[in-house]
Amino acid sequence: MILTASMDGERLDAFLSRSAEGLSRSAAQKLIADGNVLLNGRPARKNDRLRVGDSVELTIPEPREVDIAPKQMPLDIVYEDEDVAVINKPKGLVVHPAAGHQDDTLVNGLLYAMGDSLSGINGELRPGIVHRIDKDTSGLLAIAKNDLAHTVLASQLKDHSMARTYEAIVCGSFKEDSGTVDAPIGRHPTDRKKMCVTQRNSKSAVTHWEVVERFRGYTHIRCRLETGRTHQIRVHMAYIGHPILGDTVYGHKKPELGQDSQCLHAGALCFRHPRDGRPVMVFAPLPDYFQSVLEKLRKME
Repeated sequence: MILTASMDGERLDAFLSRSAEGLSRSAAQKLIADGNVLLNGRPARKNDRLRVGDSVELTIPEPREVDIAPKQMPLDIVYEDEDVAVINKPKGLVVHPAAGHQDDTLVNGLLYAMGDSLSGINGELRPGIVHRIDKDTSGLLAIAKNDLAHTVLASQLKDHSMARTYEAIVCGSFKEDSGTVDAPIGRHPTDRKKMCVTQRNSKSAVTHWEVVERFRGYTHIRCRLETGRTHQIRVHMAYIGHPILGDTVYGHKKPELGQDSQCLHAGALCFRHPRDGRPVMVFAPLPDYFQSVLEKLRKME
């Protein structure tokens, strides 16, 4: 693909994401880094500034298969069409293959169930994952079934127009009925597996919360994410002194009420359909483990 710059001073990666349909800025940066972009016949850099009339040659490589084995497993598909699927992930299921989980993840199940009907982005056949939730968080995940859907949904995540609502049971009682945590999140300075609220090498993070039901020593809340940082709700709730029940990483180190992993459920997902822009609203009821904890708490009153 040959493109011609039309304005002075524009960064190359910004120009590519604006000019090449379906190409995000991060995808453009990866193509540049991989040597797939020439500026006036020479290898380009992502921060190159363009001049009017510059020639940009863009090569998008063919998708390559990923080395992930398909595996048959039950999938709770709560919405599906030719572009998008929404999965209600159970607690305990890992989303992506990683150490210790190579063939028993949601991705393995998606490859078996949908196979070729998944997106291929940045020269790699990706199994449709647009966003992730933790292994021990249950609830809704959007799955892209083609490149158009993946690009548009990723853009909605980036501009915060995809609405994600979570249910959680946290430790302690709130005086207020609702509030907002606006605190940047970055990698923990000494434990690389954890995140923390920090000003150093961090990104903006905003979580809105409201009380659903109060109990003795615990509170059922609903959280709406304005941003989507790793472990955001878990980190933010611990930061304000209300760690999620069962979260032994960011909260109390000993299991409570029989819970040794966080009581956190992605219960609602709303987005604009990537093909025609119509609103899609999907809901997942509280799972059994969450309902069981609520019943225990009600009996303690």
